[in-house]
Amino acid sequence: MYVADSKRYDSMQYRRSGRSGIHLPAISLGLWHNFGGVDNFENARAMLRRAFDLGITHFDLANNYGPPYGSAEENFGQIFRKDFLPYRDELIISTKAGWDMWPGPYGDLGSRKYMLASLDQSLKRMGLEYVDIFYHHRPDPDTPMEESMGALDTAVRSGRALYAGISAYDAKQTAEAVKILRALGTPGLIHQPKYSMFVRDPEQGLLDVLGNEGVGCIVFSPLAQGLLSDRYLKGISEDSRAARNFFLKKKDIADGTMAKVQALNVIARERGQTLAEMAVAWVLRDPRVTSALVGTSKVSQVDDNVAALKNLKFSVKELKKIDDVLAGTHPSQRAR
Repeated sequence: MYVADSKRYDSMQYRRSGRSGIHLPAISLGLWHNFGGVDNFENARAMLRRAFDLGITHFDLANNYGPPYGSAEENFGQIFRKDFLPYRDELIISTKAGWDMWPGPYGDLGSRKYMLASLDQSLKRMGLEYVDIFYHHRPDPDTPMEESMGALDTAVRSGRALYAGISAYDAKQTAEAVKILRALGTPGLIHQPKYSMFVRDPEQGLLDVLGNEGVGCIVFSPLAQGLLSDRYLKGISEDSRAARNFFLKKKDIADGTMAKVQALNVIARERGQTLAEMAVAWVLRDPRVTSALVGTSKVSQVDDNVAALKNLKFSVKELKKIDDVLAGTHPSQRAR
């Protein structure tokens, strides 16, 4: 029987999500990859155990995580019953609806019917009475935002979720969603955008909106699908995401990109960090970022991500060097 480490809260850092009463661990664990029906169940179980032992109290899922769709929630439900049931009140468990989940016109995007049906299915797969956060996974250009936000409000008022969140909304859409939710009496807890040194879109107004409105921010893909790690410094290994040519494609590992990765790796070494540690620390440098949502494929990577918290401070000079590398104006790149 699993017994959680009694010192699990001693070293993890926790950050308040906006102006809410919720604190999230600076590192959260996402179950997008490596927790589905095609993956090793005991490896998934070991990663979740290790994460909680290190103070990671937030596990993030979505209805279609797998593959196959729904299987990550099913596996998580089994692991929850085996290992985490006694710790339910110490956990933040989230799920989402907004991408394709089942055939037909009611299994995608942002209608009230789809979102609430999806939440009911997610709760059944995980064997939970409620999730802590229910997200709209992406904006729906054809459904009135009042309908999608109204579904989040209903989820909270019905007790099926404690808090409402949104993901992948731009700055303008976020401001509108926050306004609607606040008027409904269910303030938005958090936004989940994609953010890394290679994807800096949230800096174009979104972080300002979140900071001004008191909404938390949990960023996904801080390692750019593993590109900001030592995984590809020596080429594409057979077991890597790029080798599968799925979300991270072989064409993404171009010479120009790898030149930046190599230069960033040098800066990380000068800081006494791995590249992955620096990449996680970099997104957490902004106080408006509540948590970095990381994915892992083995237990050791859980420890590697948490190790980033040992050095979250960046000097002005270091940030300038990183910006120069990303812009292609660093001296090492000009020499090429």
